[in-house]
Amino acid sequence: MMREITFADATREALAAAMAADPAIFVVGEGIGPRGGNFNTTSGLYDIYGPERLRDTPISERGFVGMCTGAAMTGTRPVVDFMFVDFILDAMGELINQAAKIQYMSSGRLKLPLVLRGCIGIGHSAATHHSGSYFPHFVNVPGFRVLVPSNPYDAKGLFATALRSNDPVIFLEHKSILFHKGEVPEESYSIPFGQARVARAGTDCTLVAVGSMVGLALQASVQLAKAGIEIEIVDPRTLNPLDMESVLASVHKTGRLIIVDETFQPCGIGAEIAAQVIDRGFDDLDAPIRRLNGAYTPTPYSPPLEAAVVPNVESIVQAVQQLMAE
Repeated sequence: MMREITFADATREALAAAMAADPAIFVVGEGIGPRGGNFNTTSGLYDIYGPERLRDTPISERGFVGMCTGAAMTGTRPVVDFMFVDFILDAMGELINQAAKIQYMSSGRLKLPLVLRGCIGIGHSAATHHSGSYFPHFVNVPGFRVLVPSNPYDAKGLFATALRSNDPVIFLEHKSILFHKGEVPEESYSIPFGQARVARAGTDCTLVAVGSMVGLALQASVQLAKAGIEIEIVDPRTLNPLDMESVLASVHKTGRLIIVDETFQPCGIGAEIAAQVIDRGFDDLDAPIRRLNGAYTPTPYSPPLEAAVVPNVESIVQAVQQLMAE
């Protein structure tokens, strides 16, 4: 049965179902025990499973990531809740040199069923230490699955798949949409990695939107439709693996492409998508590929300045109109 719940509730349902089914799953992080997590990611689960499976930690990211990497090698299924994904940066040595490489280094004898989740994105005056996204860093490293869902339905289905994966998974949740509601089935289900979603069909321009940008793109599409421009919105859902076939199929239909992403433009996911489209779909293009990104600057604390450094509905509309004029 479908009902409307929040993004945070959807992921918590997936986690609760997985923990009930598999005693090897446990959660580690700061404040995820009796308090239920900074964003209610584990609310109510401590009362069921107690401190053995919901283990509050000191502020020691490298320590508990290393511990969970080792635990995953032994066959357990740790979930590391970073609260803000900015904090993951303190554990990059463990992640890149150990978690991402151990399956290759062991010739596949060791699996690494480790889920690393955290909130990303600009908003709510969280300033520069609590507003990062960093998914281009992890897409660049062989070994990680990188997921950036844009809505509650996808969040539950992708998180369920992540909790059963034998690879290390980076699950990124934009804080501006954590409490947005959407239709989600009560029953368990999963969404495969590497399968994009066409969030809106259109004929005039393809817009690939990442994470929270999907909702803004949908709002922009209403304004553009009034002006006679029908955009097709492709939501990648997972960035590694990346479903380029869906992007190429859309560009083949529309002839134009814009990639909208809150993160910085240099070396970003938009550059990778653009390069692959040029390589594999150049003859389908009727205009140059455009990218719309957040400003290349540390995130300001001031709400007006914060709003000025990220794409919004108006900037998306303007970018599409400019491309259609090419």
